[in-house]
Amino acid sequence: MQEFLTNCADILQRYGFSYLRGAGTTLVLALVGTFFGCLIGFAVGALQTIPIDKQRDPVWKRGLLHLLRGVLRCYVELFRGTPMIVQAVFIYYGLLMFGIKMDMWTTGFLVVSINTGAYMAETVRGGIVSIDPGQTEGAMAIGMNHWQTMVHVILPQALRNIIPQIGNNFIINIKDTSVLSVVSITDLFFVHKSVVGALYTYFESACIVMVIYLTMTLLASYLLRLWEKALDGPQNYDLNTTDTLAYTSGMYNAPDPHHESQNLDMKGEAAHV
Repeated sequence: MQEFLTNCADILQRYGFSYLRGAGTTLVLALVGTFFGCLIGFAVGALQTIPIDKQRDPVWKRGLLHLLRGVLRCYVELFRGTPMIVQAVFIYYGLLMFGIKMDMWTTGFLVVSINTGAYMAETVRGGIVSIDPGQTEGAMAIGMNHWQTMVHVILPQALRNIIPQIGNNFIINIKDTSVLSVVSITDLFFVHKSVVGALYTYFESACIVMVIYLTMTLLASYLLRLWEKALDGPQNYDLNTTDTLAYTSGMYNAPDPHHESQNLDMKGEAAHV
């Protein structure tokens, strides 16, 4: 144990800054990839839920919507069904055969974004479907079209339901960016491999990297839970109005049964109905 701690201290002293720089690269890749992946997922998920009216929509519109859904479904299944490391190799090296050259950073951001977008598309689609259809019907009843209904009614409610999955994708991206070392991105795992190649301290370096990854994921989980609580809002709500009658409405207590009747149509002890 003493030798293990000594080796870890020596590694951190010599390569501590490299580990921190690699962790920063990992966080940047995960943050940017998750952000753009969510944008892609919201767009694809919303497009997949465009209703097709067989009676009112013309044939060309129905055909176009079916084609669009087919293309989006192929995108989702392709990037969900293949490993991220294979996607990175294909984009970085394979596209050279078609005369398209991308640098490693562009490749990294693109791979993480489109991979996250494929998973988020199904999450968003499920979140939209989970909203009560009465919400859509009510929005349509007051004259909203499909996109207005999505932006102002459905997506704000679906967002709260899919925040846990957004957090899951972000945490997964923190770990899965390690595969981008295959295109020479100097993330945290790349630094680990470099240290191991220089010192042959496999176990010690791996423990240090595991602690750093765990710290990043735990911090991300904590911040995402705070975001969820912020969206939940306060337990008690104040009326957002200046009408004083609105504040007092509904606050009267039931009359005391022992009080005299307040019926004004009274003669003596008898009340006239």
